[in-house]
Amino acid sequence: MTHAHASNQFSLLGQRRFAPFFWTQFAGAANDNIFKFAFTVMVTYQLQSSWLDAKLAGLVIGALFILPFLLFSATSGQLTDKYDKTRIIHLVKNLEIGIMLLAAWGFMAGIVPILLLCTFLMGLHSTLFGPVKFALLPQVLNERELTGGNGMVEMGTFAAILLGNVAGGLLVALPDIGHTAVAVACVAVAVLGRLSASWIPLAPAADPTLTICWNPFTETWRNLKLAHGNLAVFRSLLGISWMWFFGAVFLSQFPSFAKDVLHGNEQVASLLLVLFSVGIGTGSILCEVLSRRHVEIGLVPLGAIGMSVFAVDLYFASRNLPAADIMGLTVFVAQPAHWRVMLDLVLLSLFAGLYSVPMYALIQLRSPESHRARIIAANNILNALFMIASSVIVGVLLQMGFSIAQVFLFTGIANAVVAGYIFLIVPEYLLRFVAWVLTNLVYRFRVHSEAHIPTQGAAILVCNHVSFVDAVLLMAASPRPIYFIMDSQIFKVPVLGWLFRLAKAIPIAPRAQDPAAYEAAFTAAGKVLAEGELLCIFPEGSLTRDGQLQPFKGGVMKILETHPAPVIPMALSNLWGSFFSRVENGHAMVRPFRRGFWNRVGLHIGSPIPPVEVQPALLQERVQGLLNAQHLPPLQRSQ
Repeated sequence: MTHAHASNQFSLLGQRRFAPFFWTQFAGAANDNIFKFAFTVMVTYQLQSSWLDAKLAGLVIGALFILPFLLFSATSGQLTDKYDKTRIIHLVKNLEIGIMLLAAWGFMAGIVPILLLCTFLMGLHSTLFGPVKFALLPQVLNERELTGGNGMVEMGTFAAILLGNVAGGLLVALPDIGHTAVAVACVAVAVLGRLSASWIPLAPAADPTLTICWNPFTETWRNLKLAHGNLAVFRSLLGISWMWFFGAVFLSQFPSFAKDVLHGNEQVASLLLVLFSVGIGTGSILCEVLSRRHVEIGLVPLGAIGMSVFAVDLYFASRNLPAADIMGLTVFVAQPAHWRVMLDLVLLSLFAGLYSVPMYALIQLRSPESHRARIIAANNILNALFMIASSVIVGVLLQMGFSIAQVFLFTGIANAVVAGYIFLIVPEYLLRFVAWVLTNLVYRFRVHSEAHIPTQGAAILVCNHVSFVDAVLLMAASPRPIYFIMDSQIFKVPVLGWLFRLAKAIPIAPRAQDPAAYEAAFTAAGKVLAEGELLCIFPEGSLTRDGQLQPFKGGVMKILETHPAPVIPMALSNLWGSFFSRVENGHAMVRPFRRGFWNRVGLHIGSPIPPVEVQPALLQERVQGLLNAQHLPPLQRSQ
């Protein structure tokens, strides 16, 4: 499926392949929260019901809404893979209208059991829509649009949650007509969502021959095992579920935090929700800019660091606030002592947005298309379990005598531990983070013609070898992992050697020095290509010592003999003379800032060469041509 390329994430809102879906999911999320919050306020303040204790209203409504995620996610994932996703959306939106008509009767007649049933059914509606929501995006967006598209959806979801809560609370509180106003609003938003869904283009089924397994436990276990086959995907599922755990801790405690710690009224509690939603939305939108429109999982460690730092600082900012009478919004905002609390809340949620969006995009990009919806459905189950665990753990901590601020401190520290565990088990996150830092904070790195790097299938990348960080720069330029064949001497360099071992780089030594290592390197390279991955080789064999392009050796020909694949020439420019290149009597890494900060560094990528045409001389000519085309001074042109 081909589409006009969107210039940025906001331009997607002007394209039919994305805009109707965006507004459909926005309306659904808003309606969920209009209904839930209005119902909660109604039974808490306005009705006396033997069916639902006012003190337990929020807990019961939340639990009923989450229950379908546990029961029906596995089935909904199968349905999404088996049938056209747009038709599934139409059915779900039709179901929403029916549920809201029933809820309208419940609101106007004040029938709590009917509204409890509708809470469960709206949870079912969201359960059915969840896999469609995330499986559709990689079907209609390309790799460069996927992060931005996910960011827009994440921003839209939290904006809809915020607006839904505000609207539900305001409408139900209207004198005399509150219940009727909520009823009309819920039905109207459901109808608007259905109208928007009618404009979504058809999205063909991923696996029309799939036989539905109706046992949710068997199917969930099968999907988790499937996801576990790709560690990066599986750990991303756990990472996203942890983010929901983290967020649920704060969201569930906002009312008590506002009242007991900040000494604010209901308006202050609403302000905390607004700040949290604004932070998440801002972080989600920033992902596209910070990732240069790629699926950049290097942002995940950055997000995790920010989440922990500002969660811990929120504890210190709020622990010594003086006792005071309950204050309104204006008085609260006017006090400088509260500004740090508000800033911490915005920033911890902003970094949560940076943390979650790349993980969602990675799952979509690397899950098998035929099983994508089922893997996302399994993730929804994990999310629900982690949110339930969050409620239980927070309850236990509060019963043990922890203050709310101490609960936030505990969560921030636990986040650092969990994130560290994930990044050590799946080092790709850490490696991409190092690459992101190097290309954004050390160099000003620009990639030209990156579309020549394939997003799927085996390929061999060949590049000039200028510095000890060439591999890190190439990692940053690629949307996929790259396996490098590298001079074994580089593995002896402190820190960098550890990073390359972490990246599973393949060490190679000259055949005359170590025949066993030489042959083992080519065996490992063949395995990489056989598995459909990207392999990179530096044909010069070692770092340049004079800035000139050295003669290319024949290692790439030996690989192509057994594993033919397209060969993509690449050229790094303006690295010669930098801290990580050899200079000054052949030594590298002397005088760290000899060229100042943020040096411009480029990577130019040529078009793929069919394996039957590849020769070392041709590859050298292509790489030299990429360098010559840059019109740089002689020393720089030769890299």
